[in-house]
Amino acid sequence: MVDSAKLTRELYRLLPVAVAWVEEKEREAAETGVALKEVERKLAVGVGVRKPGLVRVAIVEKLPEPTNPELRDFAEQAAFSIAAMHGVTFGHSIFIRHGMKNPRLLSHELRHVYQYEDHGSIEAFLLVYLQQIVTLGYADAPLEIDARNHERKI
Repeated sequence: MVDSAKLTRELYRLLPVAVAWVEEKEREAAETGVALKEVERKLAVGVGVRKPGLVRVAIVEKLPEPTNPELRDFAEQAAFSIAAMHGVTFGHSIFIRHGMKNPRLLSHELRHVYQYEDHGSIEAFLLVYLQQIVTLGYADAPLEIDARNHERKI
C-alpha cells in the first residue's frame, strides 16, 4: 500500500533534485533533438502548444531515467516507471523510444509541452504532476487524462 502522505513529503524534499535533473535532460534534447516538421508544428498548435518552435524531439534507444538513488526510489514507490513508457516530456523537449514515434504518441507528449507552458515552469509543472501521480496514480492523474484526451491519430 502506497503511503501518499509520506510520498508527498518526499516529493517536496526531492523536488529541487528532480527539477535539476529534468532541466538537464531538457537541455540534452534541445542540443541533440530535432525541430518539429511543419505537420508536427500544426499538431503542436492543435493541442495548445504556444511555442512550437522551441520543441525538440530526441529519438533514443532508452528513455532517460534518474541516476539519483533517492529519485529512483521515489519513482518506484510512486509506481511511476519511465522505463515502461514510449515517450517522456521535459519542458519543450520530448524523448521518444526508437520505433515508437507516431502522431498519437507525439500529440500526447506535445500536450505535456502545453502543460509545462501553462504551469509557467518545470518546477510548477512537476509539483502538480508528481503530486497527482502520488495521490491518484499515473493512469488517473488529471494531467495524464488531459494528454490522453488530446491524442490525435492523423
